[in-house]
Amino acid sequence: MPTKKIATRNTIDLYFKRIFGLMFGAVLLTAVASVFTIFGGGLKFLFNSTMTGFSALYYILLFGGLIFSIWAQVRTFNMKPTTGAIMLAIYSIIMGITITPLIAFSLSINPISIIYAFIISALMFGCMALFGYKTVKDLSFLGIFLTMGMIGLILTGIISLIWPLGATGAAIVCFIGVLIFALFTAYDMQTLKNAYNVLDDETQKNQLAVLGALHLYISFVAMFEYILSLLNNRN
Repeated sequence: MPTKKIATRNTIDLYFKRIFGLMFGAVLLTAVASVFTIFGGGLKFLFNSTMTGFSALYYILLFGGLIFSIWAQVRTFNMKPTTGAIMLAIYSIIMGITITPLIAFSLSINPISIIYAFIISALMFGCMALFGYKTVKDLSFLGIFLTMGMIGLILTGIISLIWPLGATGAAIVCFIGVLIFALFTAYDMQTLKNAYNVLDDETQKNQLAVLGALHLYISFVAMFEYILSLLNNRN
């Protein structure tokens, strides 16, 4: 019996190592894509000719990336795990390009805020991930509320492209965004752990690992964006 427990523990550890390996790889790709866009001259293509607003290309990448991520999540269990990992890589590169204006703005006014935002995001992500993995409290009730909150954030973001929120409104949205994606991290960790114990097929577990990496990646990047926006909100 002890041998079986050890084997089970080792297996789930490998499962989460796979998830975090994919997730951190996606974060690295996002960083590389953003740096390349800024210092490779790609930033000019994200703004219109007068540099007063975003270009059509930026909006195509922004909304195309959103649709692509939803499609990838829906199709995860119909893809080979390798294909799913490639989809995650493509999405992370798109994300790296679309967050470039925020990174470039932060570099121009307060470069150190990027490091602070990353450290705060990493600490929050780590604490919430550990909480979700260790807690015995059922977090499934959060699912519907977090999903509604995320939809609300997306709609607010779209509306703000037309009617700016102002500094106070933007700060409130950022605080809510950080809270929602911090809770999403804990919720997803518990869900991934419970789902692993239910699935018997190894291929499905690998597919779930890719889906889990995508969910956790989205939460981490979203927290980073909201925290970075908060740090530079007054500007």
